[in-house]
Amino acid sequence: MELEVAGRTVRLSNPDKVYYPERGFTKLDVAQYYLAVADGVLRGLRERPTTLQRFPDGVDGEFFYQKRAPKGLPDWLPTARIEFPSGRSADEICPTEPAAVLWAANLGCLTFHPWPVRRADTGHVDELRIDLDPQPGTDFHDAVRAAHELRALLEEHGLRGWPKSSGGRGLHVYVPLEPEWTFTDGRHAVIALGRVLEQRMPGKVTTAWWKEERGERIFVDYNQMARDRTIASAYSLRARPRATASTPLRWDELDDASPEDFDLRTVPARFAELGDLNAEMEQHAFRLDGLLELYEKQLRDEGLGELPYPPDHPKAAGEPTRVQPSRARKK
Repeated sequence: MELEVAGRTVRLSNPDKVYYPERGFTKLDVAQYYLAVADGVLRGLRERPTTLQRFPDGVDGEFFYQKRAPKGLPDWLPTARIEFPSGRSADEICPTEPAAVLWAANLGCLTFHPWPVRRADTGHVDELRIDLDPQPGTDFHDAVRAAHELRALLEEHGLRGWPKSSGGRGLHVYVPLEPEWTFTDGRHAVIALGRVLEQRMPGKVTTAWWKEERGERIFVDYNQMARDRTIASAYSLRARPRATASTPLRWDELDDASPEDFDLRTVPARFAELGDLNAEMEQHAFRLDGLLELYEKQLRDEGLGELPYPPDHPKAAGEPTRVQPSRARKK
């Protein structure tokens, strides 16, 4: 079948293919969802190199991350050259119009993972993304409590954050930036924030990279700001049985929210009523000077410097060993 969107015709093959068996949602349901929230999802993707998380056989089947632009790319869908930590490069798609979202949905893409950069300058981040990740023994509401403390901390540094559900148990908080900062700058800014949260919420928040050290705490995943690390975009569906979506939220509704409330069926109606709660982000662009000064102060006064990178990244200056503490003790 063919669908019309913003003056373009996009082919949808096998529209009756079931993608979410528990609820019977089909490929057509996914496409119609993305049509309903097109303005919102595109706001998070526009001009950004975007990795596609594809589920050709639905959420119960195998999935993969499409980083390189696939063959047969429409001539109206631009790409950007990105560099991976290995030094290799690839051309990734950069959605600029709603048809691109629908085109990706036809490939079985359920979740969009945009980089925190624009294709005009892929070396400088224009969003600070703070991922509050509940560890075993904690839940969404523990992440909410950490998010409220994070909000206050951001405001102390003249910054403003926009929260959204992850579509799972976690929360993401975004801060729009002037595009002057490297991936390292963004990562150090999140490390600085995470360390203050650890101090203000002892036993509740951690920046420990190794899972064995995190305990029942909210992990501030600072490596989500490392190069080639991405977060599901706003309005992206997630590969969960109930077809939940990563959904922008108001600060005043966090306490009563449940991630299960926001899914393929409920989010379009919410979007029609409230519009895109992230739209205002486009009117702001903050600076990281204060947080980077905080990072340097933590290094200077407390001896707290670099933290471990993911294993696919080259060793950074001052980075501690990448050996699990329990394994290191056995040597």
